[in-house]
Amino acid sequence: MSPLPTIRFADYEPKDLSGMTGRVVVLITPEGIMDQAGRSANRMTKGALARLVDSEGFKAAKTGTVISLAWPAGMVAEALDVLVMPRKVTPTEARQAGAKLIAGTSGKAMTVMAGSMPKAAELAMGMALRSYDFENHKTPKDNKTAAPTVITIAHKAAADMEALFAPLAAVAEGVHMTRDLINEPANVLTTTEFARRIEEMSDIGLEVEILDEAALAELGMGALLCVGQGSDSPSKVAVMQWNGGSKGEAPLALVGKGVVFDTGGISLKPAAGMEDMTMDMGGAGVVTGTMKALALRKAKANVVGLVGLVENMPSGNATRPGDVVKSMKGDTIEVINTDAEGRLVLCDVLWYAQERFNPSGVIDLATLTGAVIIGLGHENAGVFSNDDALCNGFLKSAKAADEGAWRMPLGQGYDDQLKSRIADMMNVGGRPAGSITAAQFLKRFIKDDMPWIHLDIAGVASVKSATTYAPKGATGWGVMALDRLVRDKFEAQ
Repeated sequence: MSPLPTIRFADYEPKDLSGMTGRVVVLITPEGIMDQAGRSANRMTKGALARLVDSEGFKAAKTGTVISLAWPAGMVAEALDVLVMPRKVTPTEARQAGAKLIAGTSGKAMTVMAGSMPKAAELAMGMALRSYDFENHKTPKDNKTAAPTVITIAHKAAADMEALFAPLAAVAEGVHMTRDLINEPANVLTTTEFARRIEEMSDIGLEVEILDEAALAELGMGALLCVGQGSDSPSKVAVMQWNGGSKGEAPLALVGKGVVFDTGGISLKPAAGMEDMTMDMGGAGVVTGTMKALALRKAKANVVGLVGLVENMPSGNATRPGDVVKSMKGDTIEVINTDAEGRLVLCDVLWYAQERFNPSGVIDLATLTGAVIIGLGHENAGVFSNDDALCNGFLKSAKAADEGAWRMPLGQGYDDQLKSRIADMMNVGGRPAGSITAAQFLKRFIKDDMPWIHLDIAGVASVKSATTYAPKGATGWGVMALDRLVRDKFEAQ
């Protein structure tokens, strides 16, 4: 896994500022009020901070703005960073500020003089999230592997902040794992390798089970198996159980689409941009990262994560447009477009999750449709649900985690678009409302009275430019929101 920065909490000692190396951060309020560390730095730099505060540039600065003074006089540090931060901030403001502090300074040791900042743990969380580079396949410079960045948070209540940060660090590890999985090329992250990485998580307390093709065939997962039958990479379903809640209590089920590479099958995609389809296992990546986070922080909840791992390739054995396959539920599906494969994977895993675990609710995640990007861009995931309470709880959690999500409609008119002449349903409903008809397809495999959310993350799983918390590429979207949902609605208090 791409290494997390080493974040440690230390006692707040402003008198040690002059000898600190690397980058040193002091906090100044938007009104220009300096704390003890700021005043010390101002004296050492012969009034440089006072002059900065009086400048027009500082007066226009917003919360979270970072202003850097290179090689400050009177200090051995290579930079003195001023973080504009009110004394009272929201958790989101603190996380965003931490991410901004670390962006562009990766690999540099940093000491943050946080003083008595109450949201210092959230500040550190933002730094942990933004301290990420996927360099697994780059030759190390000078044939040496870079050591993890060391970040020191100096605080008046260091031990308390360290305790508050511990569960946040677990979530950050889950986010980083999700990013690593999504960023991996398909020749590395095969279905077998993905399953192996999941199996490794038994070391942190997850109960892991891998179902092979023979087991899936015996269960009747004809829809899932038809997607991978054109590939040499064997299809699998991985089951991860975390039993941290009351014994016998129904778990929350998280289900992820894990298409490790998607050519479109016989309905072949255009060549331009096909290399991006290494991220089509994004839903499975989020489920895996979330399960890691829950296990690492020892969540007091029962949660099961299930991911369908397949590769969609064209070959003489591949599923053809016009074929009819039978799902585990027993419904037949006319495959109109083999590039609408994710729903075929999910429908069987969704049914299996309900049959085996009788969960308290089901949430599935998938890079399912390009249509959701047309509707929502890269700012929000599409949210579809049959249960207002669960959906509103998730939307609240996503907002608290600063992860964009927007609820979309469902309805009988959209469902009618899936009618087939020769089978129980088609796997596509035409171009109109493509994201909604995909959700309606999945809804057919949700039992009556089962609370369910479908998250179409095609626009947010991997992006072409840096976000607040991540460099370009995989974002890890969803791990923080799902962890927050579990903490707020499913975890024993």
